[in-house]
Amino acid sequence: MLKDIFIGLSKNQLMTTAAKKYGLKLGAQTVVAGTTVEATIKSIRELNSIGISATVDNLGEYVIDREEALKAKATILEVIESIHANGLDAHVSLKPTQLGLDIDYDFCYENLHEIVSAASKYDMHINIDMEDYGHLDPSFELMETLLKEYNNVGTVIQAYFERAQDDIEKYKDLRLRIVKGAYKEPVEIAYQMREDIDENFIKLIKYHLLHGKFTSIATHDHQIINQVKEFVKENNISYDKFEFQMLYGFRKDMQIELAKQGYNFCTYVPFGDDWYAYFMRRLAERPQNLNLILKQVFNKRTNTAIGIFAGTFALGRLTAKKRK
Repeated sequence: MLKDIFIGLSKNQLMTTAAKKYGLKLGAQTVVAGTTVEATIKSIRELNSIGISATVDNLGEYVIDREEALKAKATILEVIESIHANGLDAHVSLKPTQLGLDIDYDFCYENLHEIVSAASKYDMHINIDMEDYGHLDPSFELMETLLKEYNNVGTVIQAYFERAQDDIEKYKDLRLRIVKGAYKEPVEIAYQMREDIDENFIKLIKYHLLHGKFTSIATHDHQIINQVKEFVKENNISYDKFEFQMLYGFRKDMQIELAKQGYNFCTYVPFGDDWYAYFMRRLAERPQNLNLILKQVFNKRTNTAIGIFAGTFALGRLTAKKRK
């Protein structure tokens, strides 16, 4: 039920527009690293100082305007140059629909090619994030074409898809991020129950740890993290073969602790003002994330979390008034 609510909210364009305008006033800085490249670089530097790397996401998706897609490309290129110029331990994650996949396949490929080429000069990894099922195969095709020329490209495997095992076997020689999945997909193609998704998630992680190039394990679930620790120990898997990943603003204490324990740790760092849909899907993916944010923020004795969630309802009221 909660998942459906958050998915519905993520698709509300009026609320997204209002969130861009009022986001920081509502406390969006808790879940995004900044609205500018400069502010984001500062956040990455702070993470690096405590032994944590970063993958940077310029927020935005489902772009249908060429100028907007070109603007997104320019921002990503600026991020790449800034990461290199500042000597930071970071790479880039991006979404094909932000770069024009819904406009024209070749246009999107040209944008991706320019980005991957720029990153390859600095031996910087580019991760192609996976979106909803309708964009899955075109995104994989884009990646496969890029891999004919470059070797600094990887992607994401979503555990809630029944096809995920086939995909991870096909792309086992790549650096892969394994996630549970954050979109609403039909029962015919995706697991619906949390238990089934978790079971497949662990299965995929173990497979890629044993057979893959490098595994990014994206979860805030301490029980799954503990299972991975035991599996790695039992199978004598080198720490150099994997990393844990969590989202910026979530379970910061655990992020720091895992890094201190000697595990590779990477924080997913989103930035920009298009934060609303991203955040709603994080809650849809795992509603417990709401508790994590509340607990962390209250431990800091601030009211930021209240701002975000009260703000969500305030935005709802605002957009409702605009409809009248």
